[in-house]
Amino acid sequence: MGNAATGDSAAELLLRAAALVPWAHYAIAALLLACAFLYRFLELHLLGDLLRGLRGGRVALTFHPTSHVYHRVASKCRSLHGRYLATPWLASPHLQTLFLSISGRPPSFTYRRQLYTVRDGGTIALDWLLGSDCEEADASFCGGVISREDSTPLVVVIPGLTSDSTAAYVKHLVFSMASKGWNVVVSNHRGLGGISITSDCFYNAGWTEDFREIVNYLHQKYPQAPLFAVGTSIGANILVKYLGEEGEGTPVVGAVSICSPWDLLVTNRFIQRKLVQRCYDKALAIGLKGYAKLHQPVLARLANWEDIRKSRSIREFDRHATCVVAKYETVDTFYRRCSSANYIGSVSVPLLCISALDDPLCTREAIPCDECRANKNIVLATTDNGGHLAFFQGLTAGKLCSVLGGASVSRLNYILCGGYHLAGIKDNSSICFPLTSSFHL
Repeated sequence: MGNAATGDSAAELLLRAAALVPWAHYAIAALLLACAFLYRFLELHLLGDLLRGLRGGRVALTFHPTSHVYHRVASKCRSLHGRYLATPWLASPHLQTLFLSISGRPPSFTYRRQLYTVRDGGTIALDWLLGSDCEEADASFCGGVISREDSTPLVVVIPGLTSDSTAAYVKHLVFSMASKGWNVVVSNHRGLGGISITSDCFYNAGWTEDFREIVNYLHQKYPQAPLFAVGTSIGANILVKYLGEEGEGTPVVGAVSICSPWDLLVTNRFIQRKLVQRCYDKALAIGLKGYAKLHQPVLARLANWEDIRKSRSIREFDRHATCVVAKYETVDTFYRRCSSANYIGSVSVPLLCISALDDPLCTREAIPCDECRANKNIVLATTDNGGHLAFFQGLTAGKLCSVLGGASVSRLNYILCGGYHLAGIKDNSSICFPLTSSFHL
């Protein structure tokens, strides 16, 4: 009884002492705890940036010691030997990725649309912007046409998952390259870009047939134009997989992969791991279901529509839609067979791969560093920060999608012109442009 009374007395004393502390102190403590939680939850790195003197982190390059692509091309690219500092108030991969989707005015221009019908009856929208259309900022399309004898470099862009040529980051990328004199065409995925599905085939993360047919068509129609390719996110996975499948047989002479998921199985497990990643998973699943809704009459005939409609994650959507339509036995089978990391060793053209180590969608765990190092045709550039396809910089984040804009063009000029030269087609001096990027990677 005495011990109990003493315990009660101690508890009362503790409560009385706590009551003497001003409530403002508790509010400050709660605010500090909330800030610490958000700092961890959002994976902020502002303090680390401040400790480094706001100098940013260096770009890490991975390449084969005897790589001609590196020694003749990438080693001379200033933007690959600098630093990247994220916008201070976007010092988080999640804030960068979110800001990319809600902010930023893309360049004002109008594509020239071409509809191409592939062998199985499917329709693909090819959206063109020529170098001659971008002599002035915010210029409208002026109806340029490419002649068969035109030798201006031609770049094919493959957008990410459920993205098309109207996405802000795609328009920044396209305009930046076209403004340097390149002819650019966006190869939209089937069923996107406002085009209906006209066959029983849908695109997926490993579907390379459409890109293969588009590349062959462009090469045959414009045989004098050196052909390059840029893939973003899922588009990067498709691009690298295609390059590995074709090996030396591809007409593409150089390529850039930006923020590829690399290993679809590892990436899928990653986005189901933490709460914030699961939010991305649900958001992407909503986007996929929106895409499916556009083509419900066709998809409902090929698969169980109710199961697709009830999908709450990418994996569930792939189980009920992708695997059924594309005839994969299981979701894991689909992910394993379609991961571009499996094809790295067979890439036979100069390839620059750009990834952010803090990418909240495409985990660093999936980046095939050893495989890239073993292939003499590949240079892998990784930054500590950047989010997914964002890479904002500057106090106002005014340099929207800078790695997809000026910086990418700078690197593209060097790596692709180098590929053009290394491929032995002809001297590249007439198509290599000076480094004008303000993005000092």
